[in-house]
Amino acid sequence: MTELDVRSARPDQLVEGDKGKWEIIIGLEVHAQVTSRAKLFSGASAAYGGAPNSHVSLVDAAMPGMLPVINKFCVEQAIRTGLGLNAEINRKSRFDRKNYFYPDLPQGYQISQYKHPIVGEGAVEVEADGEEPIQVRIERLHLEQDAGKSIHDVSPNETYVDLNRAGVALMEIVSRPDMRSGKEAAAYFNKLRAIVRALGTCDGNMEEGSMRADVNVSVRRPGEPFGTRCEIKNVNSTRFMMQAIEYEARRQIEILESGGAIDQETRLFDATKGVTRSMRSKEEAHDYRYFPDPDLLPLVIDEAWIEEIRASLPELPDAKKKRFMESYGLSAYDARVLSGDTEAAAYFETVAKRRDPKQAANWVTQELFGALNKKGLELSQSPVKAEALGALLDLVKDGTINGKIAKDVFAKMMETGEAPGTIVEREGLKQVTDTSAIEKAIDDLMAANADKVEDVKKNPKAFGWWVGQTMKATGGKANPQVVNEILKKKLGVS
Repeated sequence: MTELDVRSARPDQLVEGDKGKWEIIIGLEVHAQVTSRAKLFSGASAAYGGAPNSHVSLVDAAMPGMLPVINKFCVEQAIRTGLGLNAEINRKSRFDRKNYFYPDLPQGYQISQYKHPIVGEGAVEVEADGEEPIQVRIERLHLEQDAGKSIHDVSPNETYVDLNRAGVALMEIVSRPDMRSGKEAAAYFNKLRAIVRALGTCDGNMEEGSMRADVNVSVRRPGEPFGTRCEIKNVNSTRFMMQAIEYEARRQIEILESGGAIDQETRLFDATKGVTRSMRSKEEAHDYRYFPDPDLLPLVIDEAWIEEIRASLPELPDAKKKRFMESYGLSAYDARVLSGDTEAAAYFETVAKRRDPKQAANWVTQELFGALNKKGLELSQSPVKAEALGALLDLVKDGTINGKIAKDVFAKMMETGEAPGTIVEREGLKQVTDTSAIEKAIDDLMAANADKVEDVKKNPKAFGWWVGQTMKATGGKANPQVVNEILKKKLGVS
């Protein structure tokens, strides 16, 4: 496939410059830390955190004579991810040395894969909000070891080095330049995150750096060959990703329209100022002097092992979305939101068990997610567990409380973590179904508003006022269905 064969941007995705329209070309290199107790080539802990240099073996510290030993589980995790990406698993792959010098890279090289990666071409379907699905092709997935961390804020005159991350296993997932907007890039990143989390191959924790992306951006006139790209390093937020892409595209367009040329370089995104800035000129492969690692044999993978891993794969987001639509009757949007996160999907299915699935989906995606976002909490931190939310819906279904009271009870559940039944009993929130009490409230309203009695017969829209006032008179606890029935009878409206 040539550059000109690649899909073009939709008209609404083109960026208007001072001298015409431009198309943004985007590719991502996503770094996902492998979920593993040990590092890629040593038995040292791969756990996040810990005191500086407390998770370091002699191999990680590059002590003389120390040899790397491949972690079989990390290889299995890479294969599992490749299968989840519908990608080709290469039966034979090779580790190479990528040579560069930095204080937190004690060996003076990184063990990576170059021409012979463990996973070859694949594809994922991506759906940005409100847009048609697109296919983003995967070029490769390769394994490599992470570098350590340089710390610059401990001393004004010295740089400290923490090697806890040195040697931690990373999967680098490289896409083709198939995305045409920041929204598509963010949706693609989120889709990868959903897949690796469902597979259990990466926890997807962006705050801890478990998953981050290098974003390649270029611009071109529609239909022309690709332009020179710039790489934006280590973006760890989809919001920042979209901001960085928008700024970088505008920067390149301004340079080209003023007669300048784009320098291929590596840039960083300054989230505070919302701009990208130059970091260094973009290295080419030959600058790293790749060569096969002499301490590691080629990696040969048995077909039977691949099939064994394939048989153990869990239900992935696309299959789960389809099942949610077919089995629960959910809309495509709700199914995508709920299937895109393993924890959210499990939460929803617990709430929906033996209950109205559409009602369950509405409560989870709107009430629960809205409340969690407001509080800045993850689903795992929710004070309202799935069983408790299900119990709340049961109270609505059996008529103990109505929908309005349910929302008030839910708010208290979010504050206290208490069971819905406890709150309803303590605060006397049970729904009023006693028809005599409702009739008395309506009779009092009719006596005080005789003029409105005649008005509602001429203007049916005024009926809503009577419902609202009756609910108000009963403290919002009356059964709305009973209220409607009695009002229609007493007011003589159909």
